[in-house]
Amino acid sequence: MTASPGLAGKTAIVTGASRGIGLAVAQRLVDEGARVVITARNTEALDEAVAELGGPDKALAVAGRADDPEHQADAVARAIETFGSLDLLVNNTGINPVYGSLMELDLDAARKILEVNAIGTLGWTQHAVGAWMKDHGGAVVNVVSVAGLRPAPGIGFYGASKALLVHLTEELAVELGPDVRVNAVAPAVVKTRFAEALYSGREEEVAAAYPLRRLGLPEDVAGAVAYLLSDDAAWTTGQTLVVDGGLTLSGGV
Repeated sequence: MTASPGLAGKTAIVTGASRGIGLAVAQRLVDEGARVVITARNTEALDEAVAELGGPDKALAVAGRADDPEHQADAVARAIETFGSLDLLVNNTGINPVYGSLMELDLDAARKILEVNAIGTLGWTQHAVGAWMKDHGGAVVNVVSVAGLRPAPGIGFYGASKALLVHLTEELAVELGPDVRVNAVAPAVVKTRFAEALYSGREEEVAAAYPLRRLGLPEDVAGAVAYLLSDDAAWTTGQTLVVDGGLTLSGGV
């Protein structure tokens, strides 16, 4: 693949990138000329991902908890030290450890969801902007969800955390412009381990609600993220790009 002028020579951090959407995003950015720092909790999985991405010349793994401020600061510092810049940030990490009604939701679980999905994302952005982007510019993409755009029974608090992240995306776009752009992508169900419980054993039935008649693939989201990070989106900020196979057009989530 020919390197894109918009990404060639740039450095990105992609959180939650040992597998699934995060790894697909990291691979797309490498394919388009960027160097990537990938984060997740599992060191072994990260090391395997680095090898898959082309080795240490193209990727660096930094293991840690996504909501740990020290881990965030360390990953940002190592990105700049290793590759010389930090131009792009993809806040992909998200958790949803519960399923059920809000009336039965464990409030400690709710606090953890907010800590990782929203507050952690803000922390990553603060570190990236403070260490590099405020002086050199950059682009941020937050991975949200169609569950943050309309009610999603069973995963309602996860959706609420993503709705908060949609709003944070808009607020940050206003605050950080003109030098830093901030956008979001909102996928529907993507075939990953994270979402497997939503379609396992009934994929054809679930996909029937989508006008495109299939579930998403990590690569579908990766392409949208790469676009929003590139110079092709130079006049786009504060937007949430829905990548859902048309599901929200039919009233579904």
